Amino acid sequence: MANFFKNIRRRKDPMALLADFKDDGDIGGTHLVRTLRLKDLVSFGIAAIIGAGIFSTIGNASAAGGPGVSFLFIFTAIACGFSALCYAQFASTIPVSGSAYTYAYASFGELVAWIIGWDLLMEYAIGNIAVAISWSDYFTAVLRGIGIGLPEYLTMDYLSASRGYEQATALLAQGGTLDTLPNTVMQAYLAWQNAPVLAGMRFVADIPALGIVILITYLVYIGIKESKKTVNILVILKLLVILLVIVVGAFYVNTDNWSPFAPNGISGIMKGVSAVFFAYIGFDAISTTAEECENPQRDLPRAMIFALIICTTLYVILALILTGMVPFSELAVGDPLAYVFSRVNLDVIAGIVAVSAIIAMASVLLVFQYGQPRIWMSMSRDGLLPGLFSSIHPKYKTPWFATIVTGFVVAVPALFMNLTEVTDLTSIGTLFAFVLVCGGVLVQQDRNEVPISKKTFKVPYMNSKYVLPILILTGVALLYVFNKEGMAQFFSMTDGTETGWEVLKHKLPMIGFIIITIIMTILSFTRNLSLIPVLGLLTNLYLMTELGFTNWSRFLAWLGLGLIIYFIYGYRKSKLATNATATNLPG
Repeated sequence: MANFFKNIRRRKDPMALLADFKDDGDIGGTHLVRTLRLKDLVSFGIAAIIGAGIFSTIGNASAAGGPGVSFLFIFTAIACGFSALCYAQFASTIPVSGSAYTYAYASFGELVAWIIGWDLLMEYAIGNIAVAISWSDYFTAVLRGIGIGLPEYLTMDYLSASRGYEQATALLAQGGTLDTLPNTVMQAYLAWQNAPVLAGMRFVADIPALGIVILITYLVYIGIKESKKTVNILVILKLLVILLVIVVGAFYVNTDNWSPFAPNGISGIMKGVSAVFFAYIGFDAISTTAEECENPQRDLPRAMIFALIICTTLYVILALILTGMVPFSELAVGDPLAYVFSRVNLDVIAGIVAVSAIIAMASVLLVFQYGQPRIWMSMSRDGLLPGLFSSIHPKYKTPWFATIVTGFVVAVPALFMNLTEVTDLTSIGTLFAFVLVCGGVLVQQDRNEVPISKKTFKVPYMNSKYVLPILILTGVALLYVFNKEGMAQFFSMTDGTETGWEVLKHKLPMIGFIIITIIMTILSFTRNLSLIPVLGLLTNLYLMTELGFTNWSRFLAWLGLGLIIYFIYGYRKSKLATNATATNLPG
């Protein structure tokens, strides 16, 4: 048993990871091509962050939180800022592909590395599915706008059609008519009603989502240079459109729509966490490019910070523009940017926005599809996945098999899954990765295993010994003053309709957060931990508590499945287990 626990804690020596990093472009024999510069990395970050978040999910977040959702973007940016600094340190000191998986392998050991790698596979795949679905919504809207109407059952997922049909049926049974149904419900009703029946099942599938995944997967398959050029062009186009939206939209802002600023209070603002944080996987996507950067130690940290600043600024401004142009309650639509301009009779601008959304979300999908195969590749190199996943195409210099598998993993679910179902899981996966990266920096703080030179970036050290307790006490005091009712409700075992376990289970994530906060406060006081990674860990963990028990249960189920696969395959096949000369550092 002692040997078992020793083995699952085995970790890869950071210096061994650095041995894979060579300036001549030969990365551990994989021959990936070093072609990315700072502007390309910033472009990748913007491409990954500005997409479905701005063109789709920002609508639901604004509908729940009102104009106050702009505070959520700021708070999320702060949490991301802490995380980005931690990512930047790892990316600079260990410039190897694999992102948080690689960093966890060097910090916590193999078991945690597998868990975060498995999490990243879910995070990227489901993120890609969500983007493909959003892309399809805009694409079909543009086709309808020019008079090309595809059957609803070929442009909608099965879940949405089924649920919309049930909702429509209920409304019609109450005396409603088809004309009075909301547009989204009407489309779902028609999709289900008109869908052909195959083997007793109604055929409802999002064919445009399938098509864009196939196209993007092919582009990623044939090479990084082609992907880079495509991303740069698409980012320039969508930034121009966003600036157009801001400039034109500012003239139609009615400040009366900003009152009340937070109509549903803090809880309403925080309901948008999953919709907002879903976009910020971009930092992780940048770090997967380490082995294809010309100067990763210098450019990766800068790219992460620049992308964060640019994207957060745009998100905050757009949230204020949208909620100023129309009442926030109207924004629960799939295409909020196009909707607000149609609402003020600027159909030309609405059309431009809709077309640009197609471009924007294609670039997001491209970056996500680019990043995921490189995580498969890194895990395969370490023996945790079959060797075929790290096979590099002799002509295109890309992880060809991993890219194809990624295409299948995204394309098939995109046909049938619902956007709401997937964004929450993506957010909890992203936040979990951020928590572990921040924790990894704290672990590395005491080891000093990687030499720090003038070329490498390091998170600025500020002692959290006294600062963290003061911040925690201040936060509790503010909650007591401004949300006394919410605090009282937390300590109650009833919510008016349910009692006992049904109430307690929804509080478990927050209880866990409180326990970890107490532990981190004690460790900060006794071990002088660095403030920035501590704050990154706690803020991201708090955001995870806002995603609800259902998402936590699904997330834990996914990790449980991953552990089964690890102990069946990875535990025995790991190179640290099979290579007698491998460095084994258990603690």
